[in-house]
Amino acid sequence: MIWDWEFTGQIIPDVLRGLLVTFEATVLGSLLAYVLGLVLALLRRSRIRVVSWVVWGFIEFVRSTPLLVQLYFLYNVLPDFGVRLSSLTTGILGLGVHYACYAAEVYRAGIDGVPQSQWEATRALSLPPARTWIGVILPQAIPRVVPALGNYTISMFKETPLLLAIGVLDLVGAAQEAGSDAYRYVEPLTIAGILFLLLSYPSSLLVRRLERRVAI
Repeated sequence: MIWDWEFTGQIIPDVLRGLLVTFEATVLGSLLAYVLGLVLALLRRSRIRVVSWVVWGFIEFVRSTPLLVQLYFLYNVLPDFGVRLSSLTTGILGLGVHYACYAAEVYRAGIDGVPQSQWEATRALSLPPARTWIGVILPQAIPRVVPALGNYTISMFKETPLLLAIGVLDLVGAAQEAGSDAYRYVEPLTIAGILFLLLSYPSSLLVRRLERRVAI
């Protein structure tokens, strides 16, 4: 099949609109994942065993089931309980919850990496729990986990095409729709692949730079 530059110029606006949807899903999904992940990590350390075990079970369940199945579940089951969300909102929720469970384990590792002497110092100073976490522990733990969270953001960006299963026209979905209109898929899918590469590779280099900076 010969590359059609005229057709390429016609579909680029549609593909770029799909790219904006991909960005929206990635950014909002990441924010949800990292905030919820921190909450889950803190609840996982709760002294109330019931809370700790319930959170542990939830994290393991989500991590052990495919993201695509979770998206289908949210999209088809939530309306039965009177919760009606748009396809994009459901996709962001699914991405956020899924990656929050991975982020929770990353946060846990970062918190466990804080030297024991820091915990002992807070007890010696009789700091309240809120001051201990906000002023001492989290400022030391979170920088350690930033590179890992960055890798999850890149993974989430590359997994947004799964949202097509629930009707979200992301980058790949827009490319497929543009291709189906003219029965030409080489150009739109190639453009989508190049855009993923152009955005993912520099992001991975940035994460590596963060890893070196954190190590220093």
